[in-house]
Amino acid sequence: MTAKKFELMAPAGNMECFMAAIQAGADSIYFGVEQLNMRARQTMNFTLEDLPEVGRLAREHNIRTYITLNTIMYDHDISLVKRICNAAKENGITAVIASDLAVLMHAKSIGLPVHISTQLNITNVDSVKFFAPYAETMVLSRELSLRQVRAIYDSIEKEHIVGPDGKAVELEIFGHGALCMAVSGKCYLSLHTENASANRGACVQNCRRTYKVVDIEAGHELEIDNEYIMSPKDLCTIDILDQVIDAGVRVLKIEGRAKGPEYVYTVTKCYREAIDSYFEGTYSKEKVKNWMQELETVFNRGFWNGYYMGQQLGEWTDTAGSKATTRKIYIGKGLHYYSKIGVGEFLVEAQSISVGDKILVTGPTTGLIEAHIEEMHVDDLGKMDKAVKGQKVCLKLDKQIRASDRLYKVVNAEELVS
Repeated sequence: MTAKKFELMAPAGNMECFMAAIQAGADSIYFGVEQLNMRARQTMNFTLEDLPEVGRLAREHNIRTYITLNTIMYDHDISLVKRICNAAKENGITAVIASDLAVLMHAKSIGLPVHISTQLNITNVDSVKFFAPYAETMVLSRELSLRQVRAIYDSIEKEHIVGPDGKAVELEIFGHGALCMAVSGKCYLSLHTENASANRGACVQNCRRTYKVVDIEAGHELEIDNEYIMSPKDLCTIDILDQVIDAGVRVLKIEGRAKGPEYVYTVTKCYREAIDSYFEGTYSKEKVKNWMQELETVFNRGFWNGYYMGQQLGEWTDTAGSKATTRKIYIGKGLHYYSKIGVGEFLVEAQSISVGDKILVTGPTTGLIEAHIEEMHVDDLGKMDKAVKGQKVCLKLDKQIRASDRLYKVVNAEELVS
């Protein structure tokens, strides 16, 4: 096997993230369309009208694309399911990620490939056999160990279990990102407390909060010290990537459709480098250490290997939000790009920026640009060391920016606390 046969799948909650994933080296991108996906509440999602452009970009950059259609489906959803699947087929979307039999059946009827969602909780080879007539790829349950994954892979090879395309069924796992306390994400806590079903993509993530334990009979209260007992740390497999590949995994999926473009870019870039390094024979502990430090700069709740190494109990985070070592602060918006001299002009709408700052520029077409300010020109004042709210600033950038783009400053998280 080569790096080209091992697929790195990145998330996209909007077009900025879609472009950032392409720039970071993703082999494929998955995204939600309309409301029938498990991140319907947390992210903007794409629309049916976006699919022609998504298809065009996929062909232009030679990447695969997947639509998540993995919520519980009711009768009134089926017409939309069919419209999404038909539009996906028409616009060259590679496959849908599904868990409901209605989606599987319609996709099969129109010849649209399917990936079985982790929501179906595939944990054994018999389940793989059952769904093989519908799907060429299975997203395995996140609660499996790599030993169990390998056993499923070996059985597929030994028993020649093939999908609708006539090829051996491929195994896909989540390799990085948020984990849920519920098995394969099937949680009812949000529904009971907020009347918002996680299984319909409307989770309010109340498991991420602090709680007290109350003795109903005696009235004693115990506050859980230093642990958010229903909020796992984030999954990270970059330090066991060699074992993941050796287990027979062929698609590694990054969680994060509700995250920003800097998250998508950084995580995808690190795993792209790690995968390429593995197949080049240069994967090492020193490189892993550097990748881990880079992953820590974007949103995370701390990291662990999940259940892949055979651990029985979860590792819980000790904070409500992100433990990222850096944060982005909004500065302003793009105005113009002077292509002949490679300079972008921005209006500073908040805070200030100075020479030496690290900046991000994000936009639906631009994706993500990272840079350090080496020089700036402010209004008609010429070369300056600082620009403040209300001023226009010109910055040297290698890539084109657009009027819809946003400018951010990246700072150490410790600076915000202090």
